[in-house]
Amino acid sequence: MINQLFNIFSPGGARGALTTMIFHRVLEVPDPIFPDEPDAARFDQIMNWVKAWFNVLPLDVAVDALKCGNLPPRAAAITFDDGYADNCSVALPILKKHGLPATFFIATSFLDGGRMWNDTVIESVRNASRRSIDCSKLGLGILSVDSIEDKRATLGRLIPALKHLPNQARADAVAYVAESCAATLPDDLMLSTSELRSLRAAGMGIGAHTVSHPILARIDAKQAQFEIAESRSTLEAVLGEHISIFAYPNGKLGSDYLPEHVALVKRLGFDAALSTNWGVSSVGDDCFQIRRFTPWDRSQWRYALRLLNNLRRGAAERNVTPHAA
Repeated sequence: MINQLFNIFSPGGARGALTTMIFHRVLEVPDPIFPDEPDAARFDQIMNWVKAWFNVLPLDVAVDALKCGNLPPRAAAITFDDGYADNCSVALPILKKHGLPATFFIATSFLDGGRMWNDTVIESVRNASRRSIDCSKLGLGILSVDSIEDKRATLGRLIPALKHLPNQARADAVAYVAESCAATLPDDLMLSTSELRSLRAAGMGIGAHTVSHPILARIDAKQAQFEIAESRSTLEAVLGEHISIFAYPNGKLGSDYLPEHVALVKRLGFDAALSTNWGVSSVGDDCFQIRRFTPWDRSQWRYALRLLNNLRRGAAERNVTPHAA
C-alpha cells in the first residue's frame, strides 16, 4: 500500500519527481546530547524502509534521468554532507548491506584530522572541564555545561548565534568557547584520504562541498570561486577522476547561497548542485538547486507519511494532478 501511494505522487517519466535524502553523521551508538542524530541501528532501519519504498539511484544517474525526463517511479537518491569519518566506518557497511548507493559531499580542508567549527563547539561543550562557561563576550551570559540537558541547551544557543557570523568573527568566537571550556578535543571526526578512497572504491559517489564550509552568501565572489573550485581540484587529485556535482554549504537559498553562486557553479563546469531547500525536484526544475529532504520521525508510518507529504507538496507546486501510474 505504501508503494502505491508513492507511485501516485512520483510516477516516473515526464511527471517524475526525485526525492533526495540528506544525512550528515551515522553514529555507532546514540548520542545523549543529540538524540535525533541517527545511530547505526536507526540508520539501518531507515535504509530498510527506503529500499522497500523507493528506486534508489546513484545521484549522477538520477541527475541525468531528471534532465532527460525519464526518472523511474519512486525515484530517490541518498546523500551525505561534510565528510565525517563515520560515513565510512558506520554508514558504508549499512549501505552495502542493503545494496544502496549514496553520494558524499566533502569539505576538503577537514580531511586527515581537521574539525569543523560547529564540532569544535560541540566537543568543547561535551568535554568541558568546568560546570559553566562565561559567554558574555558573545552576548549570551553565563551558560551551564553541568548536565546533559544543560549542554544540549547551551549548544542550542551557541550554534545558532555563531553560524552566520563573518568567518573571522566566527573563528574568534569558536576559539573563545573552546578556551572557556578547557576541554580535550578529538582529531578523528572527519574522513582521512584513505577512507575517502574506500568510499569511492565501494562504488559510492563523491561530490565537492567547498574547502572550509563557509556561508557563501557571506564571502566575496573571489573567495567563493576559490572555495568551490579548489575543493573539486583537491578531490580530483585524491581520487584521480572528474568531480561533477557540488553541494552548497548549509544550503538554504538566500541565507546561505545566492543566485550568483548558482551561476558560478554552472560557469565552473559542474553538472548539477544540491541545496537543502525542502521538497523534491521534478523534470524542468533547476538541476543546480536540487532539493533535499529527510524526515525525522521514529515510526515507519510517520516517516512514510512525511515523505509522501513532501512529494505531495512538490506535485502541488508543479500543478500536477496525481493519479495512479
